Amino acid sequence: MKKTKRGLKLVPALSVASIGLLLAGCSGGADPNDPNAQGGETQVAESDGGVDVYGPVTGTEAELLEKSWADWSEENGIKIRYTGDKNFESQLGIKVQGGDTPDLAVFPQPGLLEATVASGKVQKLPEGAQAEVGKNWSEDWQNYGKVDGVQYGAPLMASVKGYIWYSPKQFEEWGVSVPKTWDEMTALGTEITKKTDEPAWCAGFASGEASGWPGTDWIEDAVLRQSGTEAYDKWVSGELEFTSPEITSAFDSVGEILLDPKQVNAGYGDVKSINATAFGDIGTAVAKGTCPLTHQASFLEGFIIDAKNADGETPTVAPDGDVWAFIAPQFNEGDPTSVVGGGEFVAAFSNDEDTAKVQEYLASADWANSRVKLGGVISANSGLDPENASSDLLRSAVELLQDPSTTFRFDGSDLMPKSVGADSFWKGIVDWIDGKPTKEVLENIQAGYDS
Repeated sequence: MKKTKRGLKLVPALSVASIGLLLAGCSGGADPNDPNAQGGETQVAESDGGVDVYGPVTGTEAELLEKSWADWSEENGIKIRYTGDKNFESQLGIKVQGGDTPDLAVFPQPGLLEATVASGKVQKLPEGAQAEVGKNWSEDWQNYGKVDGVQYGAPLMASVKGYIWYSPKQFEEWGVSVPKTWDEMTALGTEITKKTDEPAWCAGFASGEASGWPGTDWIEDAVLRQSGTEAYDKWVSGELEFTSPEITSAFDSVGEILLDPKQVNAGYGDVKSINATAFGDIGTAVAKGTCPLTHQASFLEGFIIDAKNADGETPTVAPDGDVWAFIAPQFNEGDPTSVVGGGEFVAAFSNDEDTAKVQEYLASADWANSRVKLGGVISANSGLDPENASSDLLRSAVELLQDPSTTFRFDGSDLMPKSVGADSFWKGIVDWIDGKPTKEVLENIQAGYDS
């Protein structure tokens, strides 16, 4: 996420190919002049009493990250030195190429981890961390940290996307309820519009150079729920083209809402106003009650509580509060819950004992509980106590991720090559909202693979 998406995709994801160019000259094995580079070997290097961690988390979130391990650091006599960088993705490739790698790096995209592993400088997960990952993380999460079947990354934090935000009080007033299927969700919008004579949905896709990404989240949700995990995985890997019937169908289903001038854009204007509305501004409209329904990740809660409700007070986000949210439903009632989300993975460039201990700790339930208690984030760590989450909404997100019946898939645009996931896909969504025909939009997005 971009920085404005609260640290989970801080800048556009880089493709395997583009990282490969940055790492050119490094993929033939470890550099003998680089003390951090052991090419995945298992020998243990000498510790220096400190571990350097490099990642994309900055600002207040970085301060909370440092606070989360402070007690453990002191107790174990290992100083953890964190450096946050808004340009992490591009700078990491430069560091790897120049032999200036950190001990540990926090990867916000599995694709970036995979590309960096190709340099030969990323260490296989040490035994202790491997044990924690096996104990605390589902098979889906473990697989996102693997390259060619080898575990290099340990999952860290997580996010849940696909929430539909609404007002419980308004639902009660209108006599409507939370839908159980996607079609019921579409019909709900129509019913609210009839009762209010106003659009039921609002959306904002403006995000500077990254404009359009909220729309990719919509499409990812629809593909996963409508066509299933096999189609989703093939699509993300590039095997299933954007022009395929499955992806066309997902665009059509989302278009029943986002392209309907009767359904959008509540409080802002017509369909095209979606592209002119900043995604974070939607939180204000939800808080004030002028936006009955919107689709956005769990982080929208922060924007909502930073705003004011219709009475000028801080809104409450709770099942019986001013605002609450439900996960976008499946297409078929009774299907297992599927969710799209994001997260980070910790991988090592050093193999000394202190680095291994820190990596093991960050994969543990102890660290997950320590960080989540500080507020604002969640983890899919099965040892995390949901009660430690800082809000009812985040608590429900933890429970959802920990439910063994939940199918989790990583954000598709984060896994696609940059020329698609963070370029033609985003641009295609903007063009689609502006009125370009779906067939043409999908052809243009698919063309991103040729870039």
